Amino acid sequence: MAGQVVLLRADLNAPLDGSRITDDGRIRASLPTIGTLAGRGARVVICAHLGRPKGGGFAERAAGGPSLRPVAARLGELLGRPVAFAGDVAGASAAATAAGLADGEVALLENVRFEPAETSKDDAERAGLAARLAGLARLYVGDGFGAMHRKHASVYDVPRQLPHAAGELVLAEISVLRQLTTDPPRPYVVVLGGAKPSDKLAVIGQLLERADRLLIGGGMAYTFLAAQGHRVGSSLLESDQIPQVSAVLADAARAGVEVVLPSDHVVASRLAADAEPEIVPGADIPDGKLGLDIGPATRQEFARKLADAKTVFWNGPPGVFEFPAFAAGTRAVAEAISQVAGLTVVGGGDSAAAVRRLGFPESDFTHISTGGGASLEYLEGRELPGLTALEDAS
Repeated sequence: MAGQVVLLRADLNAPLDGSRITDDGRIRASLPTIGTLAGRGARVVICAHLGRPKGGGFAERAAGGPSLRPVAARLGELLGRPVAFAGDVAGASAAATAAGLADGEVALLENVRFEPAETSKDDAERAGLAARLAGLARLYVGDGFGAMHRKHASVYDVPRQLPHAAGELVLAEISVLRQLTTDPPRPYVVVLGGAKPSDKLAVIGQLLERADRLLIGGGMAYTFLAAQGHRVGSSLLESDQIPQVSAVLADAARAGVEVVLPSDHVVASRLAADAEPEIVPGADIPDGKLGLDIGPATRQEFARKLADAKTVFWNGPPGVFEFPAFAAGTRAVAEAISQVAGLTVVGGGDSAAAVRRLGFPESDFTHISTGGGASLEYLEGRELPGLTALEDAS
């Protein structure tokens, strides 16, 4: 591998406040694979995405689109060595940057999603970008697990054009997710939060075949409560999903899976950091109020339901943890899961960010996923295009 250019598809999709990185968890999760490759003398060219550019190409970057330049700077700090930065994805700057690397050096390409072909539905368009990316390197390593559920050029098409392998992060993610889907130790408790039930009904359907308990909080809980006939005030509600949610609750009852919903709430009259919190002691939320966190009784109930767990999967915070007044529920869930002696998996996205923001050591959990949507689709049993491409022989 020494002296060869390796194109590494990583997931460096760090949240930014302007040019300031607010959570570098995904960057740090990529360090082992980067370090291994560089340590073997590879010339590492990293391809990654940031945010959701709207397909405006590099003109969008010039207009203030999400550039990976701050990520390159942070990556260099974490590696303790400079990281070269290419001003494009697979053009003249990328070619010159890759050609200028010495053994063990690292470069980062600009946000791959500035290239409209990256996310194109047209196979030929994606293949064209993939060919340009493949032209930069001799080998490909897929390590961006958070993008593995996307049929994108840098994830799916490039490994079809180069000798390829899975990176250390992808292998670790799959190892843990297989434990969740292959006879997990019981009781197996799943904690789900986040905004919308429509995002998670499919995975809930699969989890009903494996889990013993399902604890539901966050914005999605209000649609479940509405399906049971409770009033939810001005809370987030997907009224068109009530029939599907009712069906899920009936399926859970038939399968003997316990579903625990909030029995009290922390509410406010508006969604804002300075909104005045108010505890509603029952399951019903008054008109004009919106639920922003689970209440103290629900926190205690969730902790009791987690106390004897041997396997836990958590995806989605139970409240608006970004605002201190509405972070107590997420803190309580994280604290309860951190006390579980068995397998505990934090399923990426906002849950992983919450763990770090609230100050919990990552070592308190078995695994903190970078996957988010990819983790959920794997648990649904869906094929992940990026994994399929890596499994195919070169």
